[in-house]
Amino acid sequence: MASPSLEARLCDITTLAVDAIVNAANSGLRGGGGVDGAIHAAAGPELAHACARIGGCPTGSARITPGFRLPARYVIHAVGPVWEGGAAGEPELLASAYRAALGLANDHRLTSIALPAISTGVYGYPLAEATRIAVATCREALEAGTSIGRVIFACFSAGALEAYRAAGVSVS
Repeated sequence: MASPSLEARLCDITTLAVDAIVNAANSGLRGGGGVDGAIHAAAGPELAHACARIGGCPTGSARITPGFRLPARYVIHAVGPVWEGGAAGEPELLASAYRAALGLANDHRLTSIALPAISTGVYGYPLAEATRIAVATCREALEAGTSIGRVIFACFSAGALEAYRAAGVSVS
């Protein structure tokens, strides 16, 4: 079996035909702005109904739903922390959100996953630090053994793509 791959790509996460895309969700799992709003819009109203049935998700955790109208089979809703300066447990919570998302993917025996830069939008997490945490957490999960063979960091901007390149991820 080939070793798992990590890549960063400038793209719209809602267009990726992978087993799961990760949504940078809020704790109420209600569609918001940014990537969360884009995923809810592309998946259709069924996603909001599925999220309402779940009822919520604490910061640092994740939940899974079908992808509905998306090319991805599943959406994994990961709730990252709001940046409060770094001394309120944000690094641990962000790493926990990524671990939870990857754990759900592994539990469902998924082989490909696409992730956004969780918490770096309206939640204000500094991009460079967030990408370092994301990459390190994903590498740890992959090295520990998982069904996941391909991780795509879906970047919305050239700045995000450069942050992943700086964190040691190949860019395609």
